[in-house]
Amino acid sequence: MAEVSGLRALVRRTWVVNRPLVAVGAVSGLITVGALVGLAVDPREITGQPAWAKPARFAFSFGLYGVTLIWLLTFVRGHDRLVRVMSWAAVVSVAIEGAGASWAAAAGTTSHFNFSSVTTGTRIIVMLVASLTLVLMGVVTVGLLLRERVEPPALAWAMRLGLVVTITSMVVAYLMVRPTPAQEIAADRGHGMPIIGAHTVGPPDGGPGMPITNFSTAGGDWRVPHFVGVHSLQVLCLLGLLLTLGPRTLGPRHRTALVWIAAGACLALTGILTWQAHRGRPLTSPDTATVAMLAVLVIAAAAAGAAVFLHARGSQRAVGDP
Repeated sequence: MAEVSGLRALVRRTWVVNRPLVAVGAVSGLITVGALVGLAVDPREITGQPAWAKPARFAFSFGLYGVTLIWLLTFVRGHDRLVRVMSWAAVVSVAIEGAGASWAAAAGTTSHFNFSSVTTGTRIIVMLVASLTLVLMGVVTVGLLLRERVEPPALAWAMRLGLVVTITSMVVAYLMVRPTPAQEIAADRGHGMPIIGAHTVGPPDGGPGMPITNFSTAGGDWRVPHFVGVHSLQVLCLLGLLLTLGPRTLGPRHRTALVWIAAGACLALTGILTWQAHRGRPLTSPDTATVAMLAVLVIAAAAAGAAVFLHARGSQRAVGDP
């Protein structure tokens, strides 16, 4: 009974301190659970994947972004009303994205690109507005964090740069909503354009894909750079937190430098994967040019990181000399 009472007290205290954070976690969690149930009981497929796979991915991914964004806003001081409005706007936006994807799955249609009816078109536009709202909130959060003195500096720059990479990758996502060449040709022939946009570059959506993510294995896929860029935010924030713990040989400037190197690598990787998708190359079959660019990125990042560690070691020895 004491453990139960302690858990209730913890939940109550967390809810009082940051209700939007708890709300966005609860919303995304409920939608994720519902989608997992759908995966278990609904055998239908939409564009070659289980009908409820996309709602599950959306609920998890947008929920993780919403939680991270609201957590970042807790470091903003002196803008309580703005932070409160933005936090609850994040909850609403995440709920719209997850609910919209679930609604489409229940109806047996795609959650995006389908403008064949007023209902599907309206749902897509509402979801696009919600995603754009999250992008704009990310931009505002970067501006707010640039004005804040967050300690330690490595964590502060991990937050700011992580948001920059994530916002950039969200812009990449809007490449998906452009009409494909095949759709434009069909429209020119008088067949209309009931489907506008696609995930895949080259072959049509619905072809062979990777497990879980469903990234195309037959052509390029805009979702690859979008996924990497969006979740670079969590990777960089985690790196910033870990660097606060050590090693002790690294000073504040060295830790900040490592964050900048990691952020640059994440941004460059997003760019390379965007270039690969644009050329219609699947993630699983990179061509020589892509492999060469990735090799240059790895070597450059490793060399820069090694230089930081060597400089930190040299600085420590210099301080230790009599």
